[in-house]
Amino acid sequence: MSTLPRAPVPMAGFTPDPSADRRLVSVADFERTAAQLLPPGPLAYYSGGALDERTLRANVEAFQRCAITPRIMTEVTTIDPSVTVLGRRWPMPLWVAPTALQRMAHPDGELASARAAAERGLTFGLSTSASTDMAEIAKVAGPRWYQVYLLSDLGARRAMVERAIDCGFEALVLTADLQRLGRRERDIRVGFTIPPGVHLPNIAIAANVPLEAAPQVPFIASLGWKDLEWLAGFGRPVVLKGVLHPEDARRALDHGASAIAVSNHGGRQLDGAVASLDALPRIVEAVAGRVPVLLDGGVRRGTDILVALALGATAVGVGRPVLWGLAVDGQRGVGRVLDLLASELELAMALAGARDLAAVAKLEIAPQIPMLR
Repeated sequence: MSTLPRAPVPMAGFTPDPSADRRLVSVADFERTAAQLLPPGPLAYYSGGALDERTLRANVEAFQRCAITPRIMTEVTTIDPSVTVLGRRWPMPLWVAPTALQRMAHPDGELASARAAAERGLTFGLSTSASTDMAEIAKVAGPRWYQVYLLSDLGARRAMVERAIDCGFEALVLTADLQRLGRRERDIRVGFTIPPGVHLPNIAIAANVPLEAAPQVPFIASLGWKDLEWLAGFGRPVVLKGVLHPEDARRALDHGASAIAVSNHGGRQLDGAVASLDALPRIVEAVAGRVPVLLDGGVRRGTDILVALALGATAVGVGRPVLWGLAVDGQRGVGRVLDLLASELELAMALAGARDLAAVAKLEIAPQIPMLR
């Protein structure tokens, strides 16, 4: 006898809004709606990648090439997607990855995203290029990490890091793939500039310059392993973000990294770079369980999260999906996106026959991701 399907189960303790717009039932729906609401400049900035956007597309396509082989006759009455990352138990293997200038999407900007993450017990990543002061974020956020672009002036660089620690950020995320800014042709075509009233307060405060001068404050010209060691010396765990080669992952551990984030900057830097998911298996092999391995780039579904975990990721980060939710409906929109991903992951785990992440790690993903040599 057939029965009606159960509603997907969200994160424990959080109830979906029954009045939510039923036309917004996937991340893709939020993306399409956000594209209709955002001005051309912010839309290009959030959506675009470098040059021909090959890597931007490859991040999503890599997940589409993967097929999950489910297991049957397993006990999945209760699904547990929780995971421990850097000593903190997360309710699900997902964090809000840092994205810049969120006040271009909504007046509340990063405050709305941080509140939505906090309601769900999720870790929130704040960008150096955020449009909200980190002290304001600290008042509303739950678990939080600070993403670091090292400023060229040593005093300003130190001031920013020390301030993040004073504001209770639990980890420092060092982005290592911004030696120069990628050529983002969507931005060029629309003549993108930061809108009036949107600023970079964390840079301005650290560099002791007016808000209007913050975009001209230079970052360090070339990162080296000594810079990772310097950052690790502050006593907070350092997540090295932008790793795509296994040898770089090994060296990162030798120089103080507490976690590795497999990332190509959302396809916004080197066009033609390997997709994050395609790089993941070799990074996991190189790290060999010594530290968490995070992944971002192309995650749009709960099934994408499942695939990444089955291929060895500890957790994933989402950036653009949060921006789409923010643009559509502020804090509530971000919450809807996070709930969608949570419920999709829970359903995917149940249908794949995996009651917890240990079982997910045993799932077969076919065809196998090509192993680049």
